[in-house]
Amino acid sequence: MHDTTALLVELGAVILGLGLIGRVAGRIGLSPIPLYLLAGLAFGHGGLIPLDASEEFTMVGAEIGVILLLLLLGLEYSASELVTSLKTQYPSGAVDFVLNATPGAAAALILGWGPVGAVALAGVTWISSSGVIAKVMTDLGRLGNRETPVILGVLVMEDLAMAVYLPLLTAMLAGVSLAGGSLALLIALGTVGFVLYLALRHGRLISRAVSSDNPEMLLLVVLGLTVLVAGVAQQLQVSAAVGAFLVGIALSGEVAEGARKLLTPLRDLFAAVFFVFFGLSTNPADIPPVLLPAALLAVVTVLTKIFTGWYAARRAGIGSRGRWRAGGTLVARGEFSIVIAGLAVATEPRIGPLATAYVLILVIVGPLTARWTQPIAEKIQALRDGDKPDQGGAAVQEVSKSAPERRLGDHDDLTPEPAGEARGD
Repeated sequence: MHDTTALLVELGAVILGLGLIGRVAGRIGLSPIPLYLLAGLAFGHGGLIPLDASEEFTMVGAEIGVILLLLLLGLEYSASELVTSLKTQYPSGAVDFVLNATPGAAAALILGWGPVGAVALAGVTWISSSGVIAKVMTDLGRLGNRETPVILGVLVMEDLAMAVYLPLLTAMLAGVSLAGGSLALLIALGTVGFVLYLALRHGRLISRAVSSDNPEMLLLVVLGLTVLVAGVAQQLQVSAAVGAFLVGIALSGEVAEGARKLLTPLRDLFAAVFFVFFGLSTNPADIPPVLLPAALLAVVTVLTKIFTGWYAARRAGIGSRGRWRAGGTLVARGEFSIVIAGLAVATEPRIGPLATAYVLILVIVGPLTARWTQPIAEKIQALRDGDKPDQGGAAVQEVSKSAPERRLGDHDDLTPEPAGEARGD
């Protein structure tokens, strides 16, 4: 078969398969990410039918997928919101880093992967999946809950931390000296600071320059600018993903809204290609030996993420139900964990199978913890206190006359909390 013909056949089959997989995932209420990874494993090296002709094209599509994922995430936030999150959420961000990066680093050292492997696996276990979490909150109807800004604040802190972490990891993987690594960090911090300054002071001018009433022109300009900046960022060792994220932050208002609508279908397509490509590059035979460490690591980091969300919500004065919901929602890992593993796999090949198994586990478990952490915590508390659960499964609570507010089911934390809970008591 001619090379071009083989490419078209394989590529068409891959895209059609992704569409069918996404439909199946939607019907069973599951994120399609684990199914994309499994499809990549089935048709990659060591799989059932290796897809050789389309491998190079898929690799480029995967790079575009990462860029679009981060661009769309950046479009969700303004520079002022990011600065506010930095000021208010940094203690929660520090707790998040310590609790969730430490298990990954410790596991890598125990497995004998060395310092570089430890830094890479720490990132894999640290960063939650913004994409999966956003979808879960939408599906559960929780976007208006009081704990939602807290969850988004933690995610924003993680995304900003990637602007420092990814250049450092890239420098370590390249074997750059301490001076070179410090220079890469300075460049990264300088770039992030410069873009945030431009977005804060001149965001309207940037948006006006990019703006267009013609959807075609707006799509071409935003996409071209993003890919260009991502390439320059990659050259400066800042990471293409972070460069795309910063472009999203710099755009605001109607331009951001219009670009989001136009680029969302492209993001979904190329993001699916990205997850498939990661599966394609992983040999299925390498996964069974790492299932046990991946499962143990998943159990530990489920607990640490739940505590992270609980702590962050408590600092914000959210009631007990909202604290547990915040913790359960943050469990899922996804795109960033795969990005980090993809960077590190050339230096430490063993991180690919472990990261794939780990993400598969937590992408499936994450939506479950988001839904069930709060009811389970309340039942445990009721059993411990000897209270009888009410019809909604929550413990019967005494409410003082000074705080007569009632709870509202799944959206209970939209109302002010009783004084004791608002203080975190």
